[in-house]
Amino acid sequence: MPLWMLVGLFLFTMIAVLAATSAWLGTRSADMAAPAQSPVLPFDQPVLRPLQAALHDLFRGIGRNFPAANAESNPWRRRLSAAGYRWPSALPVFYGLKIGLAIFLGVAMVMLALGFGAGLTAAFFGSASGMALGWLMPDRLVVVKARSRARRLRSAIPAALDILAISMEAGQSLDVGLTDAAKALRTAYRDLSDEFFQVRLELRASSSRAEALRRLATRTGEPDIRKLTTLLIDADRFGTTLGPALRSHARTLRTRFRQQGQEAARKVGVKLIFPVFFLIFPSVLLVTLGPAVIMLMQQLRSFGGF
Repeated sequence: MPLWMLVGLFLFTMIAVLAATSAWLGTRSADMAAPAQSPVLPFDQPVLRPLQAALHDLFRGIGRNFPAANAESNPWRRRLSAAGYRWPSALPVFYGLKIGLAIFLGVAMVMLALGFGAGLTAAFFGSASGMALGWLMPDRLVVVKARSRARRLRSAIPAALDILAISMEAGQSLDVGLTDAAKALRTAYRDLSDEFFQVRLELRASSSRAEALRRLATRTGEPDIRKLTTLLIDADRFGTTLGPALRSHARTLRTRFRQQGQEAARKVGVKLIFPVFFLIFPSVLLVTLGPAVIMLMQQLRSFGGF
């Protein structure tokens, strides 16, 4: 009984910590219902619930003492920015999560090994494995979040191009077009709206338009956004008309996205071979042939064959 209580406590605590980590990484700003005219800036600290605020303060206090959390050239700063976490405390919180999970899982694995009666060698290797898992888990979560955000940014580009084209054809400047696109995309495509708002703020801070657009491409790391920024920079440099170019680019992107969807749909049949063969087909055989085999065995047994 004490062993099962120990295992249950370990599983409950591990699930609670993972849920808290997921809640923190998946937190969204509380201004989802706010009007588009007064958005929360993408680099502002989000409004947190009491539990999230307590976890934020705890992990920030732990990660602040880690040397890599204070380095400006840390590559994880750019990766967190690509995942949507670009407020000043994002990097200390990230390292606080890594340290906290590593310590917790290391101690939990030692307790679990000793609870099962394993020796010190098994407890040491279990602790090392738990610490490695806890240290690497936030890395994987950030990578997954960055990929998910990249997909959302990529899907929002055609709509943004249409809005920019309408603004350009109406005689507005590119700066006003970016602001209108950010406001129009606020509800459906929040991530790209935040990026456009940040570009607009950088332009208001006397930054050159080309430099602000290059920072947008570097910040997101998305090839399609890099192509869009190159198109806008070249059009601004040579003074060409943006409306037709934006519409042509949007049409090209939609065609490519449709072709990628068709390609993915054609691959589904091949990917289903192994699940069907190893999971569905044995179940079908068991349901269809099982009763017949049982009846056959009963008949043979009645004849004395078995």
